Amino acid sequence: MRTTRRDLIRLGALAAAAAAFPALASAAASTAPIARASRPLRILILGGTGFTGPFQVAYALARGHQVTLFNRGKRPSPEWPGEVEQLHGDRNSGDLSALRGRTWDVCIDNPTSLPFWVRDAGQALKGNVGHYLFISTISVYADGSQPGITEDAALAPYRGADAMAETQQTLMADVQNLYGPLKALSEAEAWKQFGERVTVVRPGYIVGPRDETDRFTYWPHRVAQGGEVLVPGDGKDPIQIIDGRDLGEWMIRLAENGSFGTFNAVGPREPLLMDAMLETSRKVTGSRATFTHVPAEFVVENKLDLPIWVYRGDGPYAGYGQVSNARAVGAGLTFRPLATTVAETLEWFGSLPAERQAKLRAGIPREREAEVLKAWHARAAAAPAA
Repeated sequence: MRTTRRDLIRLGALAAAAAAFPALASAAASTAPIARASRPLRILILGGTGFTGPFQVAYALARGHQVTLFNRGKRPSPEWPGEVEQLHGDRNSGDLSALRGRTWDVCIDNPTSLPFWVRDAGQALKGNVGHYLFISTISVYADGSQPGITEDAALAPYRGADAMAETQQTLMADVQNLYGPLKALSEAEAWKQFGERVTVVRPGYIVGPRDETDRFTYWPHRVAQGGEVLVPGDGKDPIQIIDGRDLGEWMIRLAENGSFGTFNAVGPREPLLMDAMLETSRKVTGSRATFTHVPAEFVVENKLDLPIWVYRGDGPYAGYGQVSNARAVGAGLTFRPLATTVAETLEWFGSLPAERQAKLRAGIPREREAEVLKAWHARAAAAPAA
């Protein structure tokens, strides 16, 4: 089966209807007036036009801060709700000249995965930034197999020859082995360059409007289409996600509060299971989708790449759906309702060109899903009665 134009029109209508769904009454809070900060800050954002950056910018402006962006200028900037200074350079080539001789209260580093980017930023900004916030990842942990990972857990070791010689090309050539260790070394370089006035934020899956990976979007989109939905596992596997707006806005508050240290930025506040995520999507969209649970072993056997889901059984990633967020919550991290994220993600996705909507970047095609479901039903029917 394929996504037809009729499906796309239906999804757009569902997204619009979701905005009025009773469970989303609290969504109005996202459009409520934002109070001004007690003290305006001069904020430098490295990046700023990707996924979370625009949320940081919009919230910072609403709070009364001055915002400067530094990037290559190759991606169109959104229409900002206020004045934003734009500086251009290239961190790959070490061109940070636009930053030299300038001072800011805060620097937020969004896109860095390479230690030499942090080193070069530290050298260009030496003595001219009061607080450095670095977006890292929970992939820095050496052991992701156990639930309850805290910020003090051991980090993944780098086993290459020279971390400072790694580039985007070498990283992409071996993402599985290099991403976590290089992020961990980037954290270490942040402390080296900026001293104790550092905040390291470690998110897991970042979701919501503007998420071009479609990892989370796949599920509410698929549920909205209706029919029989293949659900991996028994529905009780834990899920951890954070809306990009919650992450971006919280980082501005961390800057305002001068909150230093390391935080796991995962949500929601209370445990979320796979079935609960899907049921929320069904209620928000008004879908009549049915859910068929397929054992994890059968999913693995059929090599299905299903996003967000992390099998809770034994394995190297079993703990990634149960990372501790207690420290971040204590530092003011808040979460909008899951129903709000579902509805507004679908609304955003429905605003994209039809060609973009027709081919998601994560999950499995409907044809493949139907094929595996048929095979699973055949196996279940042939199994001897207990």
